[in-house]
Amino acid sequence: MVNIFYDKDADLDVLKDKTIAVIGYGSQGAGQAQNLHDSGLDVIIGVRKGGESWELAKNDGLAVLPMADAAKKGDLIQILVPDEIQGAIYAGEIAPSMKKGKTLCFSHGFNIHYNQIVPPKDVDVIMVAPKGPGFLVRRTYTEGNGVPALLAIYQDASGNARETCMAYAKGIGATRAGVLETTFKEETETDLFGEQVDLCGGATCLMKAAFETLVTAGYQPEIAYFETFHEMKLIIDLIHEGGLSKMWYYVSNTAEYGGLTVGPKVINEQSREAMKEALRRIQNGEFAKEFVLEGKTNSPVLNALERQENEHQVEKVGKELRAMMPWLKKD
Repeated sequence: MVNIFYDKDADLDVLKDKTIAVIGYGSQGAGQAQNLHDSGLDVIIGVRKGGESWELAKNDGLAVLPMADAAKKGDLIQILVPDEIQGAIYAGEIAPSMKKGKTLCFSHGFNIHYNQIVPPKDVDVIMVAPKGPGFLVRRTYTEGNGVPALLAIYQDASGNARETCMAYAKGIGATRAGVLETTFKEETETDLFGEQVDLCGGATCLMKAAFETLVTAGYQPEIAYFETFHEMKLIIDLIHEGGLSKMWYYVSNTAEYGGLTVGPKVINEQSREAMKEALRRIQNGEFAKEFVLEGKTNSPVLNALERQENEHQVEKVGKELRAMMPWLKKD
């Protein structure tokens, strides 16, 4: 059974006399750094000097240094730049400062699990991975709550890696909601699988295919959008709040019967085989190799796919319909 930890299990004093260097100030970097700062910890930000993030961090009241200087000063170094550039930034800016007694921290295990970053044996290597975007990590913290997170220890050179990991999780507010124990391997492979197979890949392809099927059959694109895209949030919100049982309870009997009988015909054995193949490529490193090479060649495939996605008919129709719903812009 999975281990779950809360505020009472963590001691923030473990980090009281430490300097935490957060490398990167995007969504996660900003959210985590501000929470750590408000928890009374010593936080510095490492970013490219003169860049937009430099000014953002300064305006948020945080100390800002070039990456290499922040890494040198930090006792705990949290790397929160995109996966595809972490290896290069670690080698050029962080590795020279990784001395015995320091802690290297991540919020996703990709670069450690696939050996893009190989830290020295005399440093602790930990992970605290919030299960939500950085803006939500920040917002829930300011509301007195937190976002659940995953915790993992890859390397415990000091014998205190778990205590450090728990203190960091408490500092960003994660222990208010609950922190689940995992491994770098499990977090990395399940995270990639979820992104590819259902959350980002499968769900969007299913929605586009449903939209295209209706439009090809002669139905108005606007009506098709409402049925295949707009209402998806209503369904997901119900599942998020109370699981499948709450969703089935609140939809009509027609929707429940149709969904339970037709759904398995759409997501069928062929779909499951595709899922297994995706998982195989994640487990054996094929996907990681492909993604790393993609990043090293300026992401030509990703750029082309993004362009195709932005030009899809559903994006044009959706933009026009969302303009009718000003409440969607409240956030």
